Amino acid sequence: MGLLDGRAAVVTGGGRGIGRGHCLHLAEQGASVVVCDVDLAEARKVVEEIAAKGGKAVANGDDIGTRAGARALIAQCVDGFGAIHILVNNAGNVRDKSFLKMTDDDFSEVLRVHVLGTFLCGQEAALRMRDQGTGGCIVNTVSAAHFGNFGQTNYAGSKGAIASMTYTWAGELARYGIRVNAISPAGTTRMSATARVGGKEVALHAIDPTRNGAFVAFLCSDEANWVTGQIFGTGADRTVILEQPRYGTGMFKPEGWSVEDLRRSFKSVFGTRLEPFGLMKQPYPFYGGVQPEEK
Repeated sequence: MGLLDGRAAVVTGGGRGIGRGHCLHLAEQGASVVVCDVDLAEARKVVEEIAAKGGKAVANGDDIGTRAGARALIAQCVDGFGAIHILVNNAGNVRDKSFLKMTDDDFSEVLRVHVLGTFLCGQEAALRMRDQGTGGCIVNTVSAAHFGNFGQTNYAGSKGAIASMTYTWAGELARYGIRVNAISPAGTTRMSATARVGGKEVALHAIDPTRNGAFVAFLCSDEANWVTGQIFGTGADRTVILEQPRYGTGMFKPEGWSVEDLRRSFKSVFGTRLEPFGLMKQPYPFYGGVQPEEK
């Protein structure tokens, strides 16, 4: 007996890496899985892996960044397996380029796959889950890149948007028994074989991308039916809760602040408290001012 016996699941970007791991673990726990990937041949390989272990899966190559593709994907799950109980929005792409060099197409294509694809698949799945009356579980995918990362305006912005979408959907869909969470996965894949830190390319040590799948399978089960609106760092040796944005140090004045008030008080309150930022956070470096570099 598995934790997900009788459940039907869709995993986008399921043909390789992190998504493949999700598919394998969901199937291992008894779910029937639609393996969606833009590379249909890779999706079929995962289906074969699952079938070889006695599981049930089908492949799908629809474009999740279009309404028609998202609708067809979810319909395939419902038509083939009788319902949809689980959606894992994992599909992604990268077109890394520094902000001043990024093109319109670099920006829009990454948002189309990550943000629009997550929205479209999430909405199509949630409508079906609501109408079934069975509840369900949606797992989105974010990244530490949404803290800010060199050369990833498009990708980091997409992941920040998905985090906010996760919190919003959790609040809206709880009434239908639909839980919405996200993971920030660790894993060495084609998308993350190298990274840029402070503008310099660095090699990452190898991390098995399939190791995120166990947490996803658990999160989609009744064992975690009390968890929604959360983001977790997963993979490698960690299971970490990602703290949600919140207001920190503040100053307050009846009837608000004038420019002169701010000139008098701002630096004394915030002069040592500005937030470090970026993927590899260092102590805030700009108290002396932000100036153009000498040429």
